[in-house]
Amino acid sequence: MPRRYPSLPIVGVGAVILRGREVLIVRRANPPLQGEWSIPGGVLELGEKLRDGIAREVFEETGLVVEVGPVLDVIDSIFPDPEGRTQYHYVLIDYLCHLRSGTPEAATDVSEIRWVTMDELATLGMKTVTIEVIAKALHSASTNR
Repeated sequence: MPRRYPSLPIVGVGAVILRGREVLIVRRANPPLQGEWSIPGGVLELGEKLRDGIAREVFEETGLVVEVGPVLDVIDSIFPDPEGRTQYHYVLIDYLCHLRSGTPEAATDVSEIRWVTMDELATLGMKTVTIEVIAKALHSASTNR
């Protein structure tokens, strides 16, 4: 199914990976968020389970091996074109993930990777909904210690 002007919503998965009070973010290399900072993730493949998909996407984009934890949120991500037609439509399922091994390196679909604090997120122009998901993850991590 084409990602631009799809006939149905596309399922995407995202990973909030924490290191203490820092979160791993990536700069997207492709549309619709090209050049923007976000969390690692991507599109689920046909026949792939959600948790397998997020682990695969994280590894492909960052080289990191993660343990997939609980769902943090489910988000509608819809991008209309100037005529009002739906150019992109994703249903995103974001998970809290725990780093198991690896050194982060930008790979497929990613031009840059960095660890940042919550205070830095707003200065990077991240979407509010992404910052809110990261805040949920930090809160969850701090209450489960």
